[in-house]
Amino acid sequence: MRNLRIAFGLLTTLPFGIRGSWQPGDSGRAGIWYPLVGVVIGGLTWLVWYVLKQYFPPLAVGVMTLVVWVGLTGGLHLDGLADCCDGLLSSTSPERRLEIMKDPHLGTFGGIGLILVLFSKTIALSILTSSNGLGIILAATVSRWMILPASLLPLANPDGMAADFASGFKRSVVFISAVFPLGLACLLGIPGFFALVAAGVAAAAVLAFSYSRINGVTGDVFGMLVEVTEVAVLLSLTV
Repeated sequence: MRNLRIAFGLLTTLPFGIRGSWQPGDSGRAGIWYPLVGVVIGGLTWLVWYVLKQYFPPLAVGVMTLVVWVGLTGGLHLDGLADCCDGLLSSTSPERRLEIMKDPHLGTFGGIGLILVLFSKTIALSILTSSNGLGIILAATVSRWMILPASLLPLANPDGMAADFASGFKRSVVFISAVFPLGLACLLGIPGFFALVAAGVAAAAVLAFSYSRINGVTGDVFGMLVEVTEVAVLLSLTV
């Protein structure tokens, strides 16, 4: 139960998470619960989306739903996305890219990345049909499951959040926790299968790009991974 509360404290703004007094490796030991936390985030977001659809035009639904989604996560992964865009897209050395990613100031690439991701999510949420609405939950859970196998890759920073996660993470958790995204994909049928494929392709692209630019992964890369995977899943369900 402690690890579950740590997972909620790390990934959400919900009031029942543990937000302090963590031990080294706690983030990794809580990793088994990340997909379940994604189900909760996605479920609450889907509920808001479903209710809004009954009363508001599509674009308003997309905007308001996204505001709730970001609010539930505190913008945690968006911060990682912006840092990665600023650092990974810079024409400099891997060491300098890591320094840029640690800089709290938002650069041009980071701003563009945020705009593109938020715009894509808004449009997808606006045109998503009721039959594929559960894809919101799938996007939230499979994106957080992707962090688990990603943590097995080489670390670009031996002292960052990704290193702490890796120190407490067990490989077997990757398979155990996959029940959440796989179960939701089955509920969605063929669209769910294609959504998983889209998520896998997007995740592979993010991780390959990160490795080519900084020779590994960081906590910010995990944030970018979540955001890009969510976009891929949502867009695949609008086709």
